[in-house]
Amino acid sequence: MSAFERYLSIWVALAIVGGLALGQIAPGLVGFLASLEYGSVNFVVAILIWFMVYPMMVAVDFSSLVRIHERPKGMIITLAVNWLIKPFTMAALGVLFFEWIFAPFIAPETSGQYIAGLILLGAAPCTAMVFVWSQLTKGDPNYTLAQVSLNDAIMVFAYAPIVALLLGVTDITVPWTTLVLSVGLYVVIPLAAGIVTRMLMTRGAASPAQAEAAVGAFTARVKPLSVLGLLATVVLLFGFQGEVILSQPLVIVMIAIPLLIQSYGIFAVAYWAAKAWRVPHNVAAPCAMIGTSNFFELAVAVAIGLFGLNSIAALVTVVGVLVEVPVMLSLVWFANRTTHWFPAEETPIRAPGTKEQK
Repeated sequence: MSAFERYLSIWVALAIVGGLALGQIAPGLVGFLASLEYGSVNFVVAILIWFMVYPMMVAVDFSSLVRIHERPKGMIITLAVNWLIKPFTMAALGVLFFEWIFAPFIAPETSGQYIAGLILLGAAPCTAMVFVWSQLTKGDPNYTLAQVSLNDAIMVFAYAPIVALLLGVTDITVPWTTLVLSVGLYVVIPLAAGIVTRMLMTRGAASPAQAEAAVGAFTARVKPLSVLGLLATVVLLFGFQGEVILSQPLVIVMIAIPLLIQSYGIFAVAYWAAKAWRVPHNVAAPCAMIGTSNFFELAVAVAIGLFGLNSIAALVTVVGVLVEVPVMLSLVWFANRTTHWFPAEETPIRAPGTKEQK
C-alpha cells in the first residue's frame, strides 16, 4: 500500500472540507455540475465512479465467475442481511429516534418523513460504490460482481413491496429510469470496458499465470485513478449539499446518528457471521460491505417522487450519501486490519451427517 493510500482517510477529510468550500466559493459551478443529471443519476459522478470501478472490472475472470455458486456462504450472508434484516432495523431505528429520542427537537408532523427517508435508504442495497470498497479491501472481484448483480435482480421485485410494507402505503412506484440507468452506467459499461481490456491484456499470454500477472500489473498502474476518482466524488457530493449541511447542522447530526448506528451494526452482523462461518477474507470483506452500503440514487429518486424535492424524506436520503463515504472508509480500514481473523480458503457447507473439514 502506497503512502497516499495509507493516509486515505486524511485525504477524504480534506476532500470533504474542499467540497464544502467549493459550494460556498463557486455555487454557480456546483449548481451547473449538479444539474447534469437524469433520473436522479448525476453524469459527472457516474464518470468518476467509472474510474473507481474500472480496475475491479478488469480483474473479473469470467471462467471463474461461472463457478461462483460453489462458494455460496458470502452470498447467503449478504442476501439475508440486505433483505431480511437491514430494512427492518432501519425502520426500527427511525421510530426509536424520531418518535422518541429526537421528538422534542422536531415538529411532530415531520417524524414520519424522517422515518420514511431512513426506510428508503435501508431497503436499497448499493450498486456502484461497493466495487470501490471491495477493491480497497482486496475483495474477490468475481464474488463482488455476482453479488451486486443478484441484488439488482432481487431489487426489481422486492424493493417496492418492502418499502410499501414498512411505510404503510401502496402507491410506491419504482423509478425504473433511475434503476436501469444506474445499473447500466455503474455495472454494464465499466464491465464491458473491463472485459475488452482483459482480453487485450491476456491474449498473448503463454499461460494462465502469465495472464493474471499481466492483469495485475495493469490494474496496479490504473489504481491511482480509482483513488483520485473517489476523492473527486467526495468533493462533488459535499459540494452539492454544502448549503444544506451548513444551514441545518443540527438536523444533519440527528439524521446521521441512526444512520451511523445502522451502518456499523449491520457491518458487525455480516462480518461476524462471515467470521463464524469461516468465509475467506476476500469474500467476507465485500460481503459485509455490500450488506452495509446503500443505493442512494434509488432512495433519493423514490423520496422525491413520494414526498417532493424539498421534503425532509429527500433530505434524509441525501444525508445518507454524505454519511456513507466516511463510514465505509472507516470499515475498509478495519477490514484491512483484521484479515488474520479469516481462513485463506472457503470451507465447504456441511452435508447432513458429515463433519466440516478444517
